[in-house]
Amino acid sequence: MREELCEAAGVQLLRWYDAQARVMPWRVGPEDRRLGVLPDPYHVWLSEVMLQQTTVAAVRDYFRRFVARWPTVVDLAAAEDSVVMGEWAGLGYYARARNLLACARAVVRDHGGRFPDTVEGLRALPGVGPYTAAAVAAIAFDRPAVVVDGNVERVCARLFAVEAEMPGAKSDLVRLARLLTPKARPGDHAQAMMDLGATICSPRKPACGICPVLGFCAGRAAGIAADLPRKAAKPAKPVRTGVVWVAVRGDGAVLLEDRPPRGLLGGMPGFPGDGWDGAGGEAPISADWHEVGSLRHTFTHFHLDLSVRAALTEAEPQRGAFVPRAGFQPAALPTLMRKVWDTATARAVEWGGHWP
Repeated sequence: MREELCEAAGVQLLRWYDAQARVMPWRVGPEDRRLGVLPDPYHVWLSEVMLQQTTVAAVRDYFRRFVARWPTVVDLAAAEDSVVMGEWAGLGYYARARNLLACARAVVRDHGGRFPDTVEGLRALPGVGPYTAAAVAAIAFDRPAVVVDGNVERVCARLFAVEAEMPGAKSDLVRLARLLTPKARPGDHAQAMMDLGATICSPRKPACGICPVLGFCAGRAAGIAADLPRKAAKPAKPVRTGVVWVAVRGDGAVLLEDRPPRGLLGGMPGFPGDGWDGAGGEAPISADWHEVGSLRHTFTHFHLDLSVRAALTEAEPQRGAFVPRAGFQPAALPTLMRKVWDTATARAVEWGGHWP
C-alpha cells in the first residue's frame, strides 16, 4: 500500500473511531479529547497491564476496584503486597501483579509519582515491555509510538495481505503498523486499531461489509482476509503432575502457604503442594490423608494434573500456617487454588464427616 493510501486509510479509521469508539472505564473518548480532557497515565498503564493475556470484559470490574481502592499510582505504591495480590486473584499471570507494584514504586521513587512521557523513559520502568511502553506513550501522551497487539497484528496482516506465518511475520507487521501510524492523534489511532480488531476485524468471520477500511484491504480483495494471519501449528502442551494437600483444623482453620516470589503463582497464597514436577514430596503436616479427587488446570505452556488430598488434623505444620476460618477467603485465592478448594469441599463428608 502506497504512503498516500496508508494516510487515507488512517483518515477513514479515525472517522470511524470518532463515531464508534468503545466506552471503557479507563478510556477518554474522542469527544472528550476534543474538549480537552486528557487521559490519566496511571489509568492507561494500569489497564494495559491488566489487559495482557486477558479480555476487556474480564478486566472492567478489576480496574474499577483497583482505582477505587488506590486512586493514584502513589496510593498503589504504598499498598501492601499481599493486599494487591489478593485483589488481583482471578486475573491470572501473577507476575504482572508483582511487576505492577515494582513499577508503581519506581514511578514514585524515581519520578515523583509522574509517569515518564516517552517510550524510552517508560521502557526503563520495571516490568514495562515494548508494547506497554508504546501504548502508554501513545494513548496517555499522544506520542507517535507504534502500538502492536494481537488485534493490530491481525488488522495489518489482512490490510496488507501478509501471508507469512506467525510468529515469524511479527517484525514485518510492526513495520507495516508504523506506516499506518499518523503523527496527528496517534493515541486515538492506536485505540481505533484495537477497536477495529476487537469488533469488526475479528479472528473468525470478520464483518468485512461494515469495515471502515474495506476499500484499502488487500486481504479482502484477494479473498483471503479471513485466513490471515496464518499461524504455524502449535506443538502439543506437555503435562505435569503433582499433589496438593488441604488440611483443616477442628476449629475450622485452613492450612495455607505463600508460594515463592518467582515462578508460577509467585507470591500468592495457596494450599501446599509437592512442586508440581511429578517428583513427589512430603505432606506439609501429619494427618490421615484422603485422596478426594483430581483436577486439570491449564497454564500457558503446559497442563497440570493434580491429585487433591484432604484431612482434618490438629498437628503442627512443617510448612505453611493455619489461617483462622473467619479470615479465610477462597475468593482471594488464585483460580487453581479455588479449584482445589472446590474439589475438597465437594467431598468433605468422605474425609472429615463435616466442615467445622
